[in-house]
Amino acid sequence: MSDALNDVLDTQRDEERRKAVRALLRSPLLTPRGRQAAEYALVRRHAGVLAEWFARETGWSLHTDSGVARLRKTPGRLDDGSRAATARSKGPFSRRRYVLACLALAALERSESQVTLGWLVDRVMAFAQDEELTGAGIVFALDKRDERADLVAVAQLLLEIGVLVKVAGDEQSFVNRSGDALYDVDRRVLSVLLATRRGPSMVAAAQDGPQDRPQEILRDRLRAITEELTPDTGDGRNRQIRHTISRRLLDDPVLYYADLTTDERTYLERQRGPLLKRLTEATGFVAEVRAEGIALLDPTREATDLGMPDEGTDGHATLLLAEFLSDRLRAGLDTVGVEAAEQHMKKLIGAHKAHWRKSAKDPGAERELTALALRRLAALGLIALSGQTVRPLPALARFGYAPAKITGKNRV
Repeated sequence: MSDALNDVLDTQRDEERRKAVRALLRSPLLTPRGRQAAEYALVRRHAGVLAEWFARETGWSLHTDSGVARLRKTPGRLDDGSRAATARSKGPFSRRRYVLACLALAALERSESQVTLGWLVDRVMAFAQDEELTGAGIVFALDKRDERADLVAVAQLLLEIGVLVKVAGDEQSFVNRSGDALYDVDRRVLSVLLATRRGPSMVAAAQDGPQDRPQEILRDRLRAITEELTPDTGDGRNRQIRHTISRRLLDDPVLYYADLTTDERTYLERQRGPLLKRLTEATGFVAEVRAEGIALLDPTREATDLGMPDEGTDGHATLLLAEFLSDRLRAGLDTVGVEAAEQHMKKLIGAHKAHWRKSAKDPGAERELTALALRRLAALGLIALSGQTVRPLPALARFGYAPAKITGKNRV
């Protein structure tokens, strides 16, 4: 009887830890407030074991205290810009919104325990007058509605991650110039928000390189703030490779062998079995190993922030466009033009307009639906976007349909 009870308790404990790992993978910053309270409690309960596992398998550090749990995730690759920050407002964060978010955080570092949205906007606008920002062509004003909406999107993001806690008011009233909103500032969350190895301000100007190559500057800065020091030994190099591969398996929808270096590919070929066993046992994921790469599938969807397929007009349109692109991939086409995708979306609107939202029938709606679908497919690792060209990737084939082939004498 005692052994049976111990087995049940061990099973419950292991499942709680898997649930906590999945919660941190989806939301690396948890607080004991609102819908995150249950997940935060699990992470807090198993903090020691979780911190040890993440440090060993991924090199990520886990901070927990009475007000916040923060998994400091470092991406496995720095050149993936397909998963931008989002808020309740439509669309990914633009460059302007990112700059506004950084300025807002700088203002909150110097704020009182309560602030209004109006006060925050005033401070952001003051910081935006910095010569380096204006010299880079970044100018803010509040004359247009979309500019005020960008500031509201930043406030909504800070609300979602817990830096701000709403006390009263409404952000939309600020956009309409008819009111304001009042927030508490959670300094515990604010203090653990930065997840980089080095503060961005510590990156010397000398590392910026040629000013006429902004992409190289961005890449060098990202590398500088995420650089990890590892021993120049065989064990040190293997540990760095293991961390890189584990991060990509846990954080990216698909890991393609073609994206790995020679050393990473060699390591994975030797250690794939033990590595996948450790990751799947700790997460509850299911490993799907194919000729082109590996994906860790989440049957619970608890760690999934972007589903495929999904509900609603956008989800249905994305699935149907994925089928179209998958057919092109099966036909041997390496690339498809965005214009061709838009024309196909126009046909899909005609076929499904009775079931899709009314705005899908507006003139030019196919461009918006196509852009949204392509962004989602790129974020899921199913396509690669380059300008007006779409390159279907191997994992996209799982969303295509092929006619059945009957072999042998027995027919069903």
